Amino acid sequence: MLRYCVLFGFLMLGILGFSQETTPKDSVADYYVRFEGDSILYSSIALDEVYLFGKLEFADRKEKLRYYILRRKTLKVYPYAKLAAERLEEMNDSLLKIKKRRHRKKYTKTVQKYVEGEFSDELKKLTRTEGQILIKLIYRQTGKTAFDLVKELRNGWRAFWYNTTAKAFKISIKEEFHPEKIHEDYLIEDILQRAFAAKKLERQKSVLDYDYAQLSNKWKKEKAKNN
Repeated sequence: MLRYCVLFGFLMLGILGFSQETTPKDSVADYYVRFEGDSILYSSIALDEVYLFGKLEFADRKEKLRYYILRRKTLKVYPYAKLAAERLEEMNDSLLKIKKRRHRKKYTKTVQKYVEGEFSDELKKLTRTEGQILIKLIYRQTGKTAFDLVKELRNGWRAFWYNTTAKAFKISIKEEFHPEKIHEDYLIEDILQRAFAAKKLERQKSVLDYDYAQLSNKWKKEKAKNN
């Protein structure tokens, strides 16, 4: 199972030059950092967290195969979920500037058609399981189910029919993402974090409130208890 620790990142001094200044304060020197091209002095530097991942461990070949199939499908559909979140954020920012209701409705309809055109051809090629993973990742990125997003973009009746059609293919567009409760969802999160670290995917932070380190500890203990 995953073993890792959270370490502090490092500052790339080769890219950004810096200078230090000291100010006397009760006979103790306080050090400040100023980056090249910036007039502001900083008493500390905020560093990103860096995850070091342990070797993946599997109970048997079947479990290993399931994980790698899930990884392939997650890496395939994540860019669509990321793009959907970006388009939704752009739309919401624009709607704040549109006051009249009919203009807001017209703009929303235009965006909806644009997004459908952008996605439709590729999404038709997804398998059922890839589609379900995408639905979960959309919730991860937006905090809303695909059903709720359709309901906002169109209306409740259209969302109902979208959900009914999806059910015919055993896909629920009301699906949420809960890595703290569902082991497969945690595996999807683990796959994403490893892909972010390896620069295979562009990182987009989830809007959901959970801590990856705590999730890993939780599922590691669950596995040890069940073995």
